[in-house]
Amino acid sequence: MDYNANDRDQIRRAYLQKGPCQRRYHNFLQKSFGQKLWRFNQAWFSEFPNWLEYNVAKDATFCLCCYLFKPDIGDQADGDSFVGEGFSNWKKKEKIRTHVGGPNSAHNQASSKCQDLLNQNQHSQTIFFKQFDQARIEYRTHLNSSIDCVKFLLRQGLEFRGHDEFENSSNQGKFLELLKFLVDHNEDVKVVALSNASQNLKLISPDIKKGIVNVAAFETINVIIRDLGDTLFFSILIDEARDISINEQMTVIIRYVDKKSQVIEHFLGIEHVANTNALSLKQAVENLFSRLRLSISKLQGQGYDGGRNMQGEFNGLKTLILKENPCAYYVYCFAHQLQLALLTVAKNRNQIALLFTLVSNVVNVVEASCKRRDIVREKQAAKVAEALNTEELSSGQGLNQETTLKRAGDTRWGSHYGTLVSLASMFSTVIDMLEMISENGSNSKQRAEANVLLDSIQSFEFVFNLHLMKTILAITSELSQALQRKYQDIVNAMNLVQNFKVRLQKMRESGWTSLLDDSLSFCEKHEINVPQMEDMFVAQGRQMCNAREITNLNYYRAELFYTVLDMQIQELNARFTESNTELLLCVACLNPSNSFSSFDVVLSS
Repeated sequence: MDYNANDRDQIRRAYLQKGPCQRRYHNFLQKSFGQKLWRFNQAWFSEFPNWLEYNVAKDATFCLCCYLFKPDIGDQADGDSFVGEGFSNWKKKEKIRTHVGGPNSAHNQASSKCQDLLNQNQHSQTIFFKQFDQARIEYRTHLNSSIDCVKFLLRQGLEFRGHDEFENSSNQGKFLELLKFLVDHNEDVKVVALSNASQNLKLISPDIKKGIVNVAAFETINVIIRDLGDTLFFSILIDEARDISINEQMTVIIRYVDKKSQVIEHFLGIEHVANTNALSLKQAVENLFSRLRLSISKLQGQGYDGGRNMQGEFNGLKTLILKENPCAYYVYCFAHQLQLALLTVAKNRNQIALLFTLVSNVVNVVEASCKRRDIVREKQAAKVAEALNTEELSSGQGLNQETTLKRAGDTRWGSHYGTLVSLASMFSTVIDMLEMISENGSNSKQRAEANVLLDSIQSFEFVFNLHLMKTILAITSELSQALQRKYQDIVNAMNLVQNFKVRLQKMRESGWTSLLDDSLSFCEKHEINVPQMEDMFVAQGRQMCNAREITNLNYYRAELFYTVLDMQIQELNARFTESNTELLLCVACLNPSNSFSSFDVVLSS
C-alpha cells in the first residue's frame, strides 16, 4: 500500500505471477505445544497450493491473496494472523481451513480478485493497452507506407507533388499515385491509409513529406560519417550556383578511401550562402563541418573550379583553408581545365568560333520540329541502306545504328565532339534537308536561313575546320573520359596529360597530310568545290582590304592547322605546367597512403 494507487495493480500482478513462496524441501523448525513437538508440514503446500506461503525468518505461514487484497474485517476468521504476524500454531491445522471459510469469506473474495487481476482479457488496463498497441501497429503501418513512397521517389530523383492533388484529379502526383498503388496491392495498408485514415492523420501533407525527407537525409549523412570513421582522411569537392529562386547555393561532396581501400564519393548537401566570396564559402564549410562533427585538420584535398574566389593565391577559398591546414592540397580539376583549354581556342580563333556557331545553327534548323527529325531519320536510314548495298559501309553487330544530330551542351565541351561526328556522318542528309527547307520553308526567314547555311557549310574552309576540330576533339574526348573515371589516381592522370600533349605535338609535326587528304576526300564525296592550294587565298568581307597575300596552302596549313594546334598546346602547357606536375607527383610519392584519396577527388567533378 506504500506504492502509488496507479501502480498497485502492477505490483500485485508481479507478486501473483511469481506465485506463493513455498519452500518444500526446507528443514522446518519444531515447536513445543504442551507435551509434544510440532512443526510445519510441507504437505500443506500441496493442499493449499495457490495461496499458502511459509516465511523462514518468522517460521510462520501467510496468505498471499489476503496480503494483496486484505479487506478491513479486523480479526474475523483469523484474517489478520495470515497477513500481519503470520500463523504458526502447527497443532491447530483446522484454523487454516477456517481461514479459507465459505464462498463469501474474506479469503475467497481476495482470491477472486487475484484471479480477476491475472485474467488479462478482463482487466481494464490490459484492454486499454491492447487498444493502444493496435493503434500503434496501425499507425506504424500507415507511416511506413508514406516512408516507403518517399524513399522510392528519393532514390529515383523524382518530384513528389502534382499540379492537381484533389481527390477527383486523374493524376494526383507521383507521391499520392504511388501511395494509391500500395493501397491497392496491400490490404494492411488499405485499412489505415488514404480514405480509411483519420482526417487529421493522413500523413500526406507537404510538411510530413519534408519531415520524412529531412530524417532520411539525416540518417544517410550519419551513415556516411560513421563509415568515414574517426581517423580517416577525406577530400572535398565544392561548387556554387544559383537555384531557380536566384539563391546562391554551395554544393559539397566528400570523397575518401574506406576501410576496404575502396574510393567512396558521397554528396553531403547544399548550403545556402549569402554571397560567393571566399570568406562566406569558408564560413559555410566550417558550419557544415561543425554540424557533421568533421575537422578541417583531417582534410587532405580540395577540388574547386578556377574562379578567383576559389583558387585565388591570396584570398581564395583554397588559400584560406591551406592557412589553417597546410596538408589540404588543392588540385584544379583536370577535366575542367581541359574543357577550358578548348573553350579558349574557340573564343580566340574566329574561324573555330564560326565553325561551332554554324554547327549549332544547323542542328537548330534541322532538328527544329518532330516532322523534320522524322524526315532526317528516314533519309539517313535510306542512305545507310544504299551504302550497305554498294559495300561502301560494312555491316556487323553494333554498326550503322539509327542516329540523329547530337546537340552540344553549353558547359560540356566534350559533347561537341559527338556533334561534329554526327554532322560529318550525316552531311549529305543534312544538305538534303536544308535544300528542302530552302525550297519549301513555311516563311521567307526559314528559306533565307537555310540558304545561308547551305552556302556556309558547303565550303572547303568549313569542311577543313570540321575535320581539324573533330580530330583534335577525338584525342581530347579520350583524355576527358579517362580523367573522369571513378578510380583514376593522380599519377596516372599526370601521365595521361603528358601523353595527350605528345599526341598533339605529333599531329602538328606529321598530321597535316592525312588531315588534308581526309578533307579533300570528303569534299569530293559531297561535291564541294576545292580551291587550288597554289592559288592566292581570297579573304571574305572587310578582311580583303588588309589581308596578306598568301596561298591557300599557306593559309590552311599555317594560319589554321599550325595556329590552332599551337594555341591548344600552349594553353595545355599553361594549365598543366611541368612544375605543378612534378610537385603533385612528389607529394603523391611522399604520401602514398593519402595521395589516392587526396587528389583523385578532383578528377570526377
